Amino acid sequence: MESLVVPVLILLAVVAGVTLAYRAARSRKAAHASSHTQPVATPQELARAAAARLSEDEHRRLYALIAQGQAMAAIKLYYEVTGEGLRASRDAVGALAAHPQPYRSPEPAQAPEEDDDEPQRFPYRYRAIASKGDVTREVSSNMLNDEIYGRIRTLARSGDTEAAATALTRHSDISLKQAREFIALLDD
Repeated sequence: MESLVVPVLILLAVVAGVTLAYRAARSRKAAHASSHTQPVATPQELARAAAARLSEDEHRRLYALIAQGQAMAAIKLYYEVTGEGLRASRDAVGALAAHPQPYRSPEPAQAPEEDDDEPQRFPYRYRAIASKGDVTREVSSNMLNDEIYGRIRTLARSGDTEAAATALTRHSDISLKQAREFIALLDD
């Protein structure tokens, strides 16, 4: 009987060790699960967020690697560019491959105000021509474009000729009198 005491004690020590290890693993797993309670992003959301972290050139290079079937090179590129972990880079590239995203340039911090003191100058000269009967007037300016001229025409056609003439003088180098003559030809 004394010969069985030692193996039984060893067996009890092993069972106690396994039980303690099991409880420790279970409590670690529960603690890990409670620390990650944030909702999991869908693959589409992950792809959108991953594409937003890339510049235009990086976006183009990454999709070229994906198109060539070079997944490891694409993951490496994403990892180096963003500085995210390897697993996050793998997941991001997988989401980008499954849900292709177009490149979207970052939104400007603040859009410039339309009514600034100085109108924007464009690298080209815009020509606006108005005629009625034998009378033709032309305004040429690098401060005009289709959008601005469209607003001026809308003002003129709605009957607010003074505002249209003022806007035209602001966006060109003509006098208010010349602008009024030009606007009179637009008024239908």
